[in-house]
Amino acid sequence: MSLNDMPSADRVHIGFFGRRNAGKSSVVNAVTGQNLAVVSQVKGTTTDPVQKAMELLPMGPVVIIDTPGIDDEGELGELRVQKTRQILNKTDVAVLVIDGTAGITSSDQELLRILKAKEIPYVLAFNKEDLREEKADDIDWGTAEQGHFVRVSARTGFQIEDLKEKIANLAVVEENKRRIVGDLLKPSDFVVLVTPIDQAAPKGRLILPQQQTIRDILESEAVAVVVQEPELSGTLRQLGKRPAMVITDSQAFARVSEDTPGEIPLTSFSILFARYKGNLETAVRGAAAIERLQDGDKILISEGCTHHRQCDDIGSVKIPRWLKEYTGKQLEIQLSSGTEFPEDLSAYQLIIHCGGCMLNEREMRYRQKCAIDQEIPITNYGTAIAYMQGILRRSVELFPQALAQLTQK
Repeated sequence: MSLNDMPSADRVHIGFFGRRNAGKSSVVNAVTGQNLAVVSQVKGTTTDPVQKAMELLPMGPVVIIDTPGIDDEGELGELRVQKTRQILNKTDVAVLVIDGTAGITSSDQELLRILKAKEIPYVLAFNKEDLREEKADDIDWGTAEQGHFVRVSARTGFQIEDLKEKIANLAVVEENKRRIVGDLLKPSDFVVLVTPIDQAAPKGRLILPQQQTIRDILESEAVAVVVQEPELSGTLRQLGKRPAMVITDSQAFARVSEDTPGEIPLTSFSILFARYKGNLETAVRGAAAIERLQDGDKILISEGCTHHRQCDDIGSVKIPRWLKEYTGKQLEIQLSSGTEFPEDLSAYQLIIHCGGCMLNEREMRYRQKCAIDQEIPITNYGTAIAYMQGILRRSVELFPQALAQLTQK
């Protein structure tokens, strides 16, 4: 996979934050060498987060995010500030742009407090050095701890390269040594992938988890056989040898389980991605909360991406229907998508999240931690579906740590 092909979720996310008119967008353009953000002397020019996946030396593949001012005012301004706070949840490295002619303000101090609380590495960029009259070193060393600061001028380019180097030093992310499925395979193994092509499937392509799983199989020198549900039985008979496993789209779990002989390991893309993101054990534990649901309970079904919902959408239609059929209860279903994940989860008895293929690891960890800290069970699509269809044990037999969560019940 070339760097340009790397999914956004696997790139380092670099967010630029600060007050209105501190020069955030100008610094973004100077760092990237592109007119990525609209620049104006008018306060509040950036009204929504702007992000772009790109190559940025010396860091490599990144996602650059320009945000609205953290000090925006009024009812609309508060909504913009809320968007900015949501961006923090997926930020791997933060650049706090400060107006060097004004110094650190209470708004900057509040943002620093949030960065520290969320344990987000950051660098302070004191902008407008070309306009600052007093050139003495007047930086608050207690605030700019550990030397993660630099004076810059977006207009002249002064010390922009130094800023890039400091960002790069903070952007050293531990390589994700987890594999989607490749660590379970040997060269020449057959893997059968069941990928329904229905109304919810994107036109002309496979969804990202399917693409990434196929790529991981090929990199393991194994063989990927891709079919739809009706072709599964015939394909298994014609392969000539037993496949190493069958991987299915979650919504086809029931039929695929019936058509896959018991001696063949079976799992789903969603379960594989929960393992890849490091939260499969939590998802298995969370699925058990389905048994405890009562009339009137609120369930949050959350997706990391935004898309046009089809008439039989898995998140908004199928899972709610399966939940009500399985529990026999009158449940209140609420939906969230994209960055719209509530911080206060106390109203919910269960959270069912998508596989998170469009979210980076930091944001998935944040959402999971929010639920755990508030003692709200959280699971994901594939795990919940497998649980309701009575095949969760079979679906996680390949993963001893997850299987142990079921054994403890």
